[in-house]
Amino acid sequence: MNKNWVATVTAVAVVFVTAIGLCVRALLAPQTVFSASQTEMRIVLDAGHGGVDGGVVGKTTGIKESDLNLAVTFRLKEAFEDMGFAVTLTRKTDAGLYGTTAKGFKKRDMQKRKEIVENADPALVLSVHQNFYPSSTSRGAQVFYSKKREESKRLALALQSSLNALYKTEGVKGRNASSGEYFMLECTSAPSVILECGFLSSPADEALLQSVAWQRKLAESVVAGVMAFLGDFVL
Repeated sequence: MNKNWVATVTAVAVVFVTAIGLCVRALLAPQTVFSASQTEMRIVLDAGHGGVDGGVVGKTTGIKESDLNLAVTFRLKEAFEDMGFAVTLTRKTDAGLYGTTAKGFKKRDMQKRKEIVENADPALVLSVHQNFYPSSTSRGAQVFYSKKREESKRLALALQSSLNALYKTEGVKGRNASSGEYFMLECTSAPSVILECGFLSSPADEALLQSVAWQRKLAESVVAGVMAFLGDFVL
């Protein structure tokens, strides 16, 4: 557990003592979690892929995963900042972080992301991605965590529950959070997860994910999941 995590959980405790159920009310009327006098909790938001690495593409529209990842990340940034969190982005444009497309560009891209995470010394890391599966019937969001990190698992479970509730409004069956071995899950000792926001192999999910209204709902659900996770430590 890093030093920023210990200090900021203490700050969040003040809020939960005086405002039980904040994460639910936040969906209806966003309010600031931290006052100017309190320690800010920093979150790193990592928009996956970028540049020549576009990730998967939408089955219907051909939209690139990298573009959707960035759009959703900006919605998340806005939502977290509205709640008083400090936010660091690994990727702010449609370009990758590799510098040059010469051999080894993917490794350089990942190393740059790790460098940004380490410099930010965050309390949480959320890496944003989109899913794809051969069958177009697979739908919904799924959260991945490192099985080596118990706090990451708890964060993933809280986020999965919140995202399942969101997709349930569209009649989509809930998915289970799952462990995985991914580079971005090992960049810091802070709880870290990969958010697969939906399936670009599903025409229905693909349409939702390109909707600004849905992106905002998605961001609100992620914030609610994070608040539920933090509440486990302070209630």
